[in-house]
Amino acid sequence: MFRHVIFDLDGTLVDSARQCIGIVNAMLADRGSDRRVDAATARVHMSSGGQHLVSVLLGTDGGDPAAELADFRARYQAMPTSREALFPGVAEGVAALRRAGLTLAICSNKPQHLCENVLADTGLAPHFAAIVGERPTLRAKPAPDLLLAALKELGGDGRACLYVGDSEIDHELARSADIPFCFMTYGYATPHWSPEAGASFGCFPTLVASIMARLGQVHA
Repeated sequence: MFRHVIFDLDGTLVDSARQCIGIVNAMLADRGSDRRVDAATARVHMSSGGQHLVSVLLGTDGGDPAAELADFRARYQAMPTSREALFPGVAEGVAALRRAGLTLAICSNKPQHLCENVLADTGLAPHFAAIVGERPTLRAKPAPDLLLAALKELGGDGRACLYVGDSEIDHELARSADIPFCFMTYGYATPHWSPEAGASFGCFPTLVASIMARLGQVHA
């Protein structure tokens, strides 16, 4: 029986690009650079992990990659995430899925504490039974470790689960764990990319309607 939905966070539930761009531009200014990053430049790197994102966007204006990433994450932690950063329909849709009896989880490459902060700031945290972010003992996506950890915390298995994400990495992750994938087209995937398998959705309410229909079929 279909019981669980596991979500990616950035690009799926939360549009974090603006916040990340603001942090990187502040870092550039602090390093004496006149260069600034725009959304078109940043969005294509948003799904590739913090180290890649920061290194690429800072470019030659950056220093030691580990130190720059630590600075970026410290600034991120100190900056609350506005509820307005949620994609349209996410707050209402997540609540509706919970009311329908589904168990929800997060599986993200964002560090654990930042996942928890973002979900708390945006008011989504109470809806999630498990939140799994970057952890020292688990490999990052697209390796299946984080997704399998989320399933374990839910007490479920892939046969009763959907994974919802917005990128090639999320698609590869779902495939490696043999879990059905739902692709959100508004996120941070390479432009014009689409998954070889699974359904695609252009907005969150459409995804929720599809899941509700599937629940209706299951319980009919």
